[in-house]
Amino acid sequence: MIYNILRYVIALLAGVASYMGIDGAMPLLDPYIDAKFLNSSGLTLTAIKIAVLVAGSLVGAAIGYFISSFILNQGLIISRQLERLLTRVPNQELVAGTIGLLFGLIIANLIGVAFNQIPIVGPYIPIILSAIFGYIGLRLMARKGPEMYGNYMKQRDGDDTKKTDRFKMFGSGESKQKQDNQQINDETAKLLDTSVIIDGRIKELASTGFIDGPLIVPVFVLEELQLISDSADSMKRNRGRRGLDILHEMQEDKNVPIIVVDNDYDDIHEVDSKLMRLALEKNWKLMTNDFNLNKVGKVQGLTILNLNELTNALKPALIAGEWITVQIMKEGKEIHQGVAYLDDGTMIVVEDGKPYVGQEVAVMVTSILQTSAGRMIFARVDGGVHE
Repeated sequence: MIYNILRYVIALLAGVASYMGIDGAMPLLDPYIDAKFLNSSGLTLTAIKIAVLVAGSLVGAAIGYFISSFILNQGLIISRQLERLLTRVPNQELVAGTIGLLFGLIIANLIGVAFNQIPIVGPYIPIILSAIFGYIGLRLMARKGPEMYGNYMKQRDGDDTKKTDRFKMFGSGESKQKQDNQQINDETAKLLDTSVIIDGRIKELASTGFIDGPLIVPVFVLEELQLISDSADSMKRNRGRRGLDILHEMQEDKNVPIIVVDNDYDDIHEVDSKLMRLALEKNWKLMTNDFNLNKVGKVQGLTILNLNELTNALKPALIAGEWITVQIMKEGKEIHQGVAYLDDGTMIVVEDGKPYVGQEVAVMVTSILQTSAGRMIFARVDGGVHE
């Protein structure tokens, strides 16, 4: 509905533009209108002008209607690309860039007033200045805005002593004393990033006793968790609070020592970059769930402990021809297929499993497909139903 309305609007605008263009050019056509033609046709000059204006407007509207579909489609493509681009920009950079653009346009217009009286080029100078100063303001604030905000937050929170007191609930004072009395064992120390803390599985893994050595949490990771927990987005806020709660519970459990270190790098703004630099300097292992951090860290020679890879490695091994008992949960996409799941969430596509939805049946594994997202198992039913 809206699409068709916009097509008619474009056609109307094209018709109006054609009318204005022909009306402006009409005085130039007057000398070429032959008086004999007027006399022979019996029409007046005014009638011919009206006919030309109406015909030109209709032709312009028709052309506008035909090209409106192309214009709208291109506009949709550009808007979607712009939307995808903006969603990748961090919120702080987006807000700072918008503010910089506004200030740049204001300054450009103030300066452009002085050039308005210049003949010929005067009216065009403010346009050029707006483009230049707007771009400069956008780029400058997008780069420096987050840094200025970070400096403001540091000044508000105080110096490093106050920062240590603020994270006292995580044992930073105790950890500092431990570092003074004994050196952290670089071979067993594991540096935690934000994603692995929020994920929560690190707490359960620590309770099993499979992790040795201390878990290192830098202050800048705690700061990122605090920023996330203070976010206006309810989902981000809950994730941030979950990460802080998990750290606090792990300290209370005392299954693995949690050490908070005050190392920070003012010349680096990205938390991932700070983590990699700290791991390189201290020769610590880096524990993460972040796919990109995992790849970049391995390129830089870091020892990366990825909990997702650990989870995949601990999944029970199945081979083709093995019989297992599963519960068919729902119908599959293909005819007569059923879908079941293992305890670890691995999906099993069961051939001829549709009649057994809601029942436990014995199935034989026919093949296993390993993808980047995980495993998919294909099986077939032997017909035996388990009550």
